[in-house]
Amino acid sequence: MLNSWVVMPTCLPTVLRRCHACASDRLRANGKFRVNAHHKLIDAWLLALCTACGETAKLTFLERVNVRSVRPELLDRLHDNDPGLAAELLQDPVVRRRNRIALDWAGAWRLDTGGSDHLHREVIDVSVRFVARIPVRPVRLIAEGCGLSRAEVERLITEGKVVSAVRLSGKLSGDFTFTLKR
Repeated sequence: MLNSWVVMPTCLPTVLRRCHACASDRLRANGKFRVNAHHKLIDAWLLALCTACGETAKLTFLERVNVRSVRPELLDRLHDNDPGLAAELLQDPVVRRRNRIALDWAGAWRLDTGGSDHLHREVIDVSVRFVARIPVRPVRLIAEGCGLSRAEVERLITEGKVVSAVRLSGKLSGDFTFTLKR
């Protein structure tokens, strides 16, 4: 039987970029937007607060774009401060590159294993699905989901008792499957 695990965000990740007012390099996106119109042109920013001094930073999303070229539902989401839109924008590589930011997902995600009935089986097949592109070490997911230490998972991988079509070292942010044999 294939077990399904889901890696899901619990909140917006910390934004890694230097604050313009202090020496901190961490900002917390609060899901709020600022929209400014200049006649037929529109600018839109995602607002983020410095975790040290509380100063507001603007992460550019739209810049001098003709209002008619922006979908009405997108404008509605901006005006409603849609937290889902904030999450989508932080995931967008173009927005991250434009604003020179990186994301820190520490403490901003959780693993849902659907219960603990798999813990006592000799062989378990698991499909891991990511709701968002959250970079996580597969060793950490397997350890957390199976109630093992990371060192124990590393040992099982070395012994060939944890197998997967993907490399289990490093970080992954995409769906994968693995088999654990005890």
